[in-house]
Amino acid sequence: MASVHESLYFNPMMTNGVVHANVFGVKDWVTPYKITVLMLLDEMTISTSITLLDRRRLNKLILPLLQSPDMTLSQLIKTVEDSCPQLAYTVHLRLQLMADGELKDMEHFFDMLPSPFNETESEAHKTSVVGLFMRHMVLAYNKLSFSQVYKLYTALQQYYQSYERKDSPAAEPAEDTDMELTNTEELGGKMEKEELDLEPSDDEVSTRGPLSQKQAEYFLAQQAYLLKNDENKALDPAALQKELNNMLKFNPDFAEAHYLSYLNSMRVQDIFNSTDSLLHYFDRLILPGGDSKSNGDEGCGRSLRYAALNLAALHCRFGHYQQAELALQEAIRIAQESNDHVCLQHCLSWLYLLEQMKGSDSTLTEHAVKMAVHFCLPYLASLGIQSLVQQGAVGGKTANKLMDALKDTDLLHWKHSLSELIDISIAQKTAIWRMYGKSTMALQQAQVLLSMNSLEPVNLGVQQNNSEAFAVALCHLSELHAEQGLFAAASEILKHLRERFPPHSQHAKLWMLCDQKIQFDRAMNDGKYHMADSLVVGIAALSKTEGLYRKALVLKARNQTTEAYKILQRLLLYCEKIKGTEMTIRVMLSLAELHWSSSCHAVALPLLLRSLAVSREYHLQYLASECILHLAFSQLMLGIPEQALNILHMAIEPILAHGALLDKGRAMLLVAKCQIVTASSEPSKQQKTQALEVAVQNLEEAGTYFTKVDCKERVRDIYYLQARLYHSLGKTAERNKCAMLFRQHNQELPSQGVPLITRL
Repeated sequence: MASVHESLYFNPMMTNGVVHANVFGVKDWVTPYKITVLMLLDEMTISTSITLLDRRRLNKLILPLLQSPDMTLSQLIKTVEDSCPQLAYTVHLRLQLMADGELKDMEHFFDMLPSPFNETESEAHKTSVVGLFMRHMVLAYNKLSFSQVYKLYTALQQYYQSYERKDSPAAEPAEDTDMELTNTEELGGKMEKEELDLEPSDDEVSTRGPLSQKQAEYFLAQQAYLLKNDENKALDPAALQKELNNMLKFNPDFAEAHYLSYLNSMRVQDIFNSTDSLLHYFDRLILPGGDSKSNGDEGCGRSLRYAALNLAALHCRFGHYQQAELALQEAIRIAQESNDHVCLQHCLSWLYLLEQMKGSDSTLTEHAVKMAVHFCLPYLASLGIQSLVQQGAVGGKTANKLMDALKDTDLLHWKHSLSELIDISIAQKTAIWRMYGKSTMALQQAQVLLSMNSLEPVNLGVQQNNSEAFAVALCHLSELHAEQGLFAAASEILKHLRERFPPHSQHAKLWMLCDQKIQFDRAMNDGKYHMADSLVVGIAALSKTEGLYRKALVLKARNQTTEAYKILQRLLLYCEKIKGTEMTIRVMLSLAELHWSSSCHAVALPLLLRSLAVSREYHLQYLASECILHLAFSQLMLGIPEQALNILHMAIEPILAHGALLDKGRAMLLVAKCQIVTASSEPSKQQKTQALEVAVQNLEEAGTYFTKVDCKERVRDIYYLQARLYHSLGKTAERNKCAMLFRQHNQELPSQGVPLITRL
């Protein structure tokens, strides 16, 4: 189920959609890259041979070129070539002439630039983006001293020469073909030095100077937006950290760069660097004049309480509950002193989440919702209601009450255009329907989320709905497809999840666990217990409870009853302690199956009746149907097949409507077994024959289900029973066919020592 408190982190960079970076002493300066961009703009202004389509593409390219960090010349030429190859060649030629010429050529270039005050019809008008950029460059150039101009021209020559070295790497070896081989060490040293000189240019970090104010604002806003909406398109963690370190090297007091460094460290779960960056951010935070006071308190106090709140959220995410509680108490104390109700509401929400993570009951949610509504905070109010819904689902509330509550929150979401909470609400519905055993409804809700368009403006080519809710919905879809034997479709969904949520991303654990569980189920169905055992380690690393449960399943399948019983007993106590109802029921069913293997069917009955009572108490219809299935099998083994057949009709409909193919096959196989046993008590031979023929049909249907999920052991059992039934019915050809198929499967899959009659 989606975590509804994932968005409670205070993110000052994203609140108003802008990044405050007014800590730079110089707004702009001239660099070789910007001289090249000036050449491009000059050519666009004076050239008449550019087609209308090329000019449109170039106009769309101007703003990113002006705002983005400096590129290497090769990247810039390639970018312009994609829009207008002719113009790219002209710019390259002009830069070559300037770099190969003298200093006066650069002086002449700036003197001949079109004046923004004189041009009224061209792109270089004084009120246009191009005109403002030209004015800034001319003013910055005119302020340079002679020595600075000379250094700029030298940098321009190096800028072009680095491009030439990269563009023609085979030039020098071609001239030195007659070189003697006695100087190979010196040549190797020279090549190594050139490679070292070229590497920083490709990396664009070590050789680049400080960013201008606009470039820093654009870079931080872009990366923060991508980290929130489409992490896959943002720079990878290592590259982004290099960019931020380069930025902080020239301006250590740039607060927002520290905050982006904190977000970047959170991507890779780096507790040390994330804490350090967060503390650096609040140490250097400079609030604008309009926000210097908050609720009558100084801006410094506001920074302190939100620093403590973010620190609490950080420790809470890493599972450091004691440190999180101390930081939260500090935030509450400062917020109460300054009478900051908004901060107190955030603290209350995190306090509830902390209590929930620690496993204790909390009644803070209802109070938090009431206070959020009182202070007109729809976002927090909706999060609180969705937390109550999640709490109600785990606590056994009926589905209609939960859906009514979610319907009310949806009205709130649409009224205030809370796109992220709409996604979370739909993901919650998907999880709730699946928990209650309504896979069709869960599938429908997941597809609704996938087909929705985000209400937020989508820029920079990002994916829509690229959030935790989206990942949860896709994981549910993948598992639902795998349950129906559509493993190729499930694999495609998981492939899409890998692309959209890379392994280093925040929500990658969701699809990793889903992938491991699907592979485990396939290995168990196929009888490859050694492969399933190797997957248990990966599952346990992502979920301790799931790992223990599946370890017990492998041991049970290998007839290691004692070890499996110990693990299941320990897991049952733990699940009852943390109130994990679904896992508790599944563990009790597995314990009952262990008693079956020891022929203690009467001992298994209390466990089955208890699990049935719990599943009905919490309205878990599908798990209740599984409990009835197990009860029917126990009754069959205790010699009352008529009673087993009667209660089977209570469970067969939900399983056939919403169940996995494996459960459908097990149900039809159990029905066939009961029919076979009851057929012996039929008064007439004709009635007995009819009952056996119906049993054969049910076995055929069960075999179809097992075949779709590659459950070869159970298919072998089906062929065995069919052969026996066809022999009783006198159908020799059908008997021989089933016997041959059974023999083929039996040779491929030797028996594991589990008799057919003692397994459901």
